[in-house]
Amino acid sequence: MDTKEIKSTISNLEKSTDDTTILKLLNILNDGVKPSEKVLRETKVGVAVNKFRSHENSEISNLVKKMIRNWRDAVQHEKISKKKVSGSSTPSTPATPATPSSSTNLNSIDGAKKIPTGPRNPKTDGVSTELYDNPTRNASVSALYTSLAVERGDPSELILKIASEIESEVFKSEYSKVTDSYRNKLRSFTMNLRNKKNPELRERLLTQAILAANFIKMTPSEMAPESLKKEIEKLNKQNLFDAQGATEKRAVTDRFTCGKCKHKKVSYYQMQTRSADEPLTTFCTCENCGNRWKFS
Repeated sequence: MDTKEIKSTISNLEKSTDDTTILKLLNILNDGVKPSEKVLRETKVGVAVNKFRSHENSEISNLVKKMIRNWRDAVQHEKISKKKVSGSSTPSTPATPATPSSSTNLNSIDGAKKIPTGPRNPKTDGVSTELYDNPTRNASVSALYTSLAVERGDPSELILKIASEIESEVFKSEYSKVTDSYRNKLRSFTMNLRNKKNPELRERLLTQAILAANFIKMTPSEMAPESLKKEIEKLNKQNLFDAQGATEKRAVTDRFTCGKCKHKKVSYYQMQTRSADEPLTTFCTCENCGNRWKFS
């Protein structure tokens, strides 16, 4: 296969969703690609194939691992051969064991791609989110990926897996339809996940401390950052305190006499405790002995 054919096959592979087609295209690459450092650099076929390394279909994942291993060995062998040829042409210089060059694309072949120093998204990570025929679903997966990747160094395969699981669970909850509710839910989840003050939520999802099926049932308060939860708790306590202190203002009068100690210094307040056409209820407290009573 030439470079153009390899790139065309890679393009079809990235668009495929069913296992049969993926296997077919992988086998075409396995049989047709003659691995060399130049070919792997120009086509980036190693990067494309490696995305299927953790595929749930064991036949696909095993084939990918075999292909990557064979290609890596071929590149290593190529480098060693070049070293030997170079060493024999210059006998005054002792030959040294071949070591992987820092410029070699082997890291990409092994899947250990460098994480971009700037903001991560599917494009900068070289990840395809074209998982479905529906562009809205693909855009949702892309948005979730970008949100999950904020200030994270996790493998792109893991981030894509979690993003697609969240989108899939929301889609199923909407009876497998893209509705306004679907869009609103995904928008809310994306906003919560991209919050830089909420690294705990991204951490819990990417470590699978929270599963996607449970995540989509969480309320905004449950998703909130720990710092915000503490602030909300503090406000709730303050509001409760204020509510408890916001009792009816009491007036002190000498019109009432305490039936217990016979003192006339009595505080009182009135409240509507029955229907609107009934008279107010008066609550009295003796300021001398603390005796309480009420009357209408």
